[in-house]
Amino acid sequence: MVGEVTETSAIVQVRLTQSEHLIERDSPGASGIVEFRLAPLGGSGGEQVLSARALPQRDFIARVRFGNLQPATRYRCTSRIGLTAASLRPGPRAQFRTLPGAQRAEAVSLVIVTGMNYAKFHGDDRIDRERHLIRNAIELPEPYQGADKHLGYPALASILRLQPDYFVGTGDNVYYDTPDDPRAQTVREMRRKWHEQFIQPRFHDLFSATGTYWMVDDHDYRIDDGDNAGEFLPLPETGRRILLEQLPYAAFEEPAPKTYRTHRVSRDLQIWFPENRFYRSPNALPDGPGKSIWGAEQRRWLQETLLASDATFKLLISPTPMIGPDDLRKHDNHCDIGGFRWERDEFFRFLQDNGLNRQNFFMICGDRHWQYHAVDPTGLEEFSCGALVDANARLPRLPGDPQGTDPEGTIRHLHQQSKPSGGFLLVRCLPAAGQQGARLEFAFHDENGEVLYEHHKVRELRNTP
Repeated sequence: MVGEVTETSAIVQVRLTQSEHLIERDSPGASGIVEFRLAPLGGSGGEQVLSARALPQRDFIARVRFGNLQPATRYRCTSRIGLTAASLRPGPRAQFRTLPGAQRAEAVSLVIVTGMNYAKFHGDDRIDRERHLIRNAIELPEPYQGADKHLGYPALASILRLQPDYFVGTGDNVYYDTPDDPRAQTVREMRRKWHEQFIQPRFHDLFSATGTYWMVDDHDYRIDDGDNAGEFLPLPETGRRILLEQLPYAAFEEPAPKTYRTHRVSRDLQIWFPENRFYRSPNALPDGPGKSIWGAEQRRWLQETLLASDATFKLLISPTPMIGPDDLRKHDNHCDIGGFRWERDEFFRFLQDNGLNRQNFFMICGDRHWQYHAVDPTGLEEFSCGALVDANARLPRLPGDPQGTDPEGTIRHLHQQSKPSGGFLLVRCLPAAGQQGARLEFAFHDENGEVLYEHHKVRELRNTP
């Protein structure tokens, strides 16, 4: 897996295992050495070689960080693995593209996903379907029945065919609480969730061809709608530890990496990844100035970096929605009544007061199990990528629904789904060409790759940022 790609750096990791298949619902690790070799495709530039040990205290994950890379360049990374440096044999390989950066107006594409629920897709026999219906008031979809089920999620193959430059997992990348009895509470149980997820062959295929960025939400942190309150397992520090262990946010040697960050993808595009779990106030607090998902430091950082950006298009990619609507029963995100609306409204005012709402600023969210393109009464727009797999999708909560967070119907949906469907959101940013200004394209796909809805934004050449 290649992660956190920048103009000049990338993190690469390999987990050593005893088998290519699950053994009693797990993939036991193996100690050893991994040698990574990185070189640009086409032979321009030298080769870099780094080695790392796969150790049990890091769940047998070997991880290195390559620097001094060339922007907008495709690299190939090969590996050799073995018990000792003298017994290395060929291991996994991958290709990725470094970011073009602020000085280059080049085409880039990224896929945004959420809701990769392994247990629902495969039909875990420990799921209590009746309890799910009572708690969520929706029927549990049937597991996937295709003959290719052993390969993993069909949407991953659909994504690979589109050959995106980057893959963004917005959270709910695994589900510690599905099934909920037993749910993952210990380090060993939490690690097993990542093992069963990433051992699926279609993940191997996709990760060998694209760079990745990762975020965390509730299900891959602690529990559904979880915050940092309560002494139940897993504790918040355990959730953070496993996240930073399993996903290539930062080098293992980095003591306290920031999980909120921004990347200048190209001259025309900048993306922001906020952190919505680690710094939040308790969900049960009354909504108001003292309640925050982001925390004061992150909110200040977000505002400062947005104001400093001269990118043509600005995308805030959030684990949770800000416009929605959402279910009325929920109170853990920015659009929920009794949730964190005060912070949302203050942020929207900041965007309007500083003209950012007129500077091609858009929001993309995960978390919700349906796709939509929403327009807030302020004119701000949000795109929900929807759950990756059909078995984790559901019907939407629409504007005007008395059981939703917009009972008066003030939000407009330019795209909404009439039947449950998994899938993903593909975003492409194209530079200006001829008389055509820079262009940002949004395309919703179902899990088989069929386009369900398309929308684009164009910057007029005569306009200034």
